Order: sequence, then structure tokens, then C-alpha cells
Amino acid sequence: MRLLTRVVVNTVALAVATWLVQGITLTGDTDGQRLAALLLVAAVFGAVNAFVRPIVTFLALPFILLTLGLLLLVINGLMLLLTSWLSGQIGLGFDVDGFWAAVVGAIVVSVVTWLMEILLPSDR
Repeated sequence: MRLLTRVVVNTVALAVATWLVQGITLTGDTDGQRLAALLLVAAVFGAVNAFVRPIVTFLALPFILLTLGLLLLVINGLMLLLTSWLSGQIGLGFDVDGFWAAVVGAIVVSVVTWLMEILLPSDR
């Protein structure tokens, strides 16, 4: 149940980022195709955040401390760019156009995820 909730939260957060940030696009012929692609992109994004992000964060820990945590914004943007690249390799039609669009998109995704976790009831 928790995995499904995370995928739904990521889907909504990525949908909001696609809607708000000019450099993030999702292509598809119909709404159903775009929703299916967005669900799969959310799963890819969750996998990237589960497996790649902790390793990058650990390796960059001295620089994160040096920048007082601001490097985490860059890392989150890079994870969104990696998700875009992986989605392009799979053919999902999710594209992030550039570094700054990725950073702004990562901020939007983080804020929406935080708000949804406040609103949704917890399993614990």
C-alpha cells in the first residue's frame, strides 16, 4: 500500500511540475496515454530516488555541508534529469529541457510531495 501511495504522490507531483515548469514536457496522443506514461515516469523517478540519490548524496556529503545544503537542490535537479533521460530511453515521452528547468522542477516536485504527505493519512 505504501508503494502505491508513493507512486501516486510522485505522479501528482510530476504532473504539477509538468504543468507549471516551462521546460518540462510530457507527450502523448490522448489523456489516457499521458496518464499511463506519467505513472511509469513516477515509478522510474521513485526508483532513481531510491537507488541513485542516496549514493550521490553520500558521495557529495562534504560539499553539501560546505554549501549548507544548497547542493541538495542541484542533486534533486540531476535526479530529475536522470529520470528524463531514462524515460527517453524507454520511450515514455517525458522530457526535461535543461539544468535550470530540472532544478525548478525538482523544487516544485519537492513542495508538492511535502504538501501531499501532510494531507494524506499516514500508515503508521
